[in-house]
Amino acid sequence: MHLEKRVLITGGAGFIGSFLCERLLEAGATVLCVDNFFTGTRMNVSHLIGHPRFELMRHDVCFPLYVEVDEIYNMACPASPVHYQFDPVQTTKTSVHGAINMLGLAKRVKAKILQASTSEVYGDPVIHPQPEEYWGNVNPIGPRSCYDEGKRCAETLFFDYYRQHALRIKVARIFNTYGPRMHPNDGRVVSNFIVQALKGEEITLYGDGSQTRSFCYVDDLVRGLISLMETPDSVTGPINIGNPSEFTIRQLAENVIDLTGSKSKLVFRPLPQDDPRQRQPDITKARDLLKWEPSVELRDGLSKTIAYFDALLADRNMKV
Repeated sequence: MHLEKRVLITGGAGFIGSFLCERLLEAGATVLCVDNFFTGTRMNVSHLIGHPRFELMRHDVCFPLYVEVDEIYNMACPASPVHYQFDPVQTTKTSVHGAINMLGLAKRVKAKILQASTSEVYGDPVIHPQPEEYWGNVNPIGPRSCYDEGKRCAETLFFDYYRQHALRIKVARIFNTYGPRMHPNDGRVVSNFIVQALKGEEITLYGDGSQTRSFCYVDDLVRGLISLMETPDSVTGPINIGNPSEFTIRQLAENVIDLTGSKSKLVFRPLPQDDPRQRQPDITKARDLLKWEPSVELRDGLSKTIAYFDALLADRNMKV
């Protein structure tokens, strides 16, 4: 990577964004991390403050930003149901206004821009695994729609800027990602299970636990995002980035209990509305175009994530 490259990461103090900041600094980039700290936290990037090529700025992407950069990773948006349903109108604004503002910035400064899209654009899929050509099965008026449709609209905007203004775009569809720095109260299945197991509480499964997910460790995901950004301009995406190894939610819970040595018992609750039954990426394009595939096994990634939450819970100032 060219030493002078200046990279803007919106949502840079978030779970994935903070790892992206680290990797790009390691690669020699100057990094401007922008976050409004709704779900991101200074703690995620505190070890980077003071680095000569790192800058942290509090800013909401719903408002325009005027900076000079070469590349933009648009990661800003609450990504767990607990957080994106807290203020659904704001969630849609973050996806749509945020995309418009970042695309406008990229157009002004002639920057290359990557959109962190999501597997949620596929909704509750009727095609399995999901290839990028699949248009999805999304409820446009349900409680998850603010996120699903907001991200779908952001993809629309990216491709319209590409067609209308010849903007250099990259769209990554991120599948379930986990690792250290996940928010302990984000309601996501990995963090839920780990916190419940470490505290010896009952582990809550929705439905019968047979719904499947494909879990990608954060290091693998960040490597995929950077690989996509570095492709030729002819590669726009969308490209699925995730781990195609599929597990049931019950298998995940049993792995967490085993790795923590917990005495927690499984309890079952009704399935939430529009919760996808299956989610697995077809990563043929990522393999072909990015020469990328995940390498971290689920149990290895879970062990690192458990160690992080164990330390977090041990901190007497941390209230989970």
